[in-house]
Amino acid sequence: MDTEDQGSKQSRGGKARKTALTAERRKEIAKDAAEVRWAPKATHQGELTVGDASIRCFVLEDGRRVISGRGLTEAIGMLGRGQGAGRLVSHPLLKSPKNKDLIVAIQSPIKFLGLTPKLHDGYEATVLQDLCEAVLDARAEGLAKTVQEQRYAQQAEMLVRAFAKVGIVALVDEATGFQDVRPQNALHAYLEMVIRKDLAAWVKRFPDEFYENIYKLKGWKWPGMQKNRFSVVGRYTRDLVYERLAPGVLEELEKKSPKNESGNRRSKLHQWLTDDIGHPMLSQHMHALIMFQRLAIANGDSWEQFVKSVDQVIQKRETTIEMRLPQPSPPEPEKPLPID
Repeated sequence: MDTEDQGSKQSRGGKARKTALTAERRKEIAKDAAEVRWAPKATHQGELTVGDASIRCFVLEDGRRVISGRGLTEAIGMLGRGQGAGRLVSHPLLKSPKNKDLIVAIQSPIKFLGLTPKLHDGYEATVLQDLCEAVLDARAEGLAKTVQEQRYAQQAEMLVRAFAKVGIVALVDEATGFQDVRPQNALHAYLEMVIRKDLAAWVKRFPDEFYENIYKLKGWKWPGMQKNRFSVVGRYTRDLVYERLAPGVLEELEKKSPKNESGNRRSKLHQWLTDDIGHPMLSQHMHALIMFQRLAIANGDSWEQFVKSVDQVIQKRETTIEMRLPQPSPPEPEKPLPID
């Protein structure tokens, strides 16, 4: 078969496929071809490590810094493919009207070509900063209700802190001219160091057993850590833990993390404890409380009996404790009379 016949056959096959396609599908193909033709191209790409997430990032030929849609969600700990970044649009944490611009940005991803001729969806890197701030605002307004949503907020706070630190380092480098001689990936390495340091701040300070034992002593069904705890448990935690650590500690912690108008704190009280003294003191205190809990459960004690036992040994600071009055000695049994 000569070249002309072969070309003619391919041409006929192409026309046949075109005829078989619906008008809507042909329109989609034409649109995709136009997007590929006019899409900006990436000149650089790499991987940005943020905690346990690895975010694909790009620099486009027009200078825009772009991250992948999947990276946008994974950065705040939202794992799983799902609908990609699109699932953020209807998320409860972003339902505030003030997030209108952020929602528009999420609904309008940037179409661009990577280093290979493949079309990608991405977002300007600043959208991640906006997303983190929106999540933190939602937590401050009391909208982060589930354990999972609280984790998103914790991750967002860690990122905001880390980005701020790296940002000031970059500005110093630019002002001093060090940016021209600093090693490649130096800022990336610094970011990873900062985030790893901040991740340590999120180490769990209150063992799951502490809360589970509260439920057991109260006679409540334990739902696990995935469910929100009864609000009264917060009052018990304040009573058993923070009011007994050391004089003035609770008052100072509450000054560091005051409540907002919704009655919520932006950070956990224990986050303000120092690593060298505060956290070891809290750890020892929690260990002692759990020992009291285990003993009370083993003895079948009530919640009230458990609290009284704690009051006797680990009293609240600047409070008095219930004193046990000495009990009178039981009378000696009468001696039997001698038998004649």
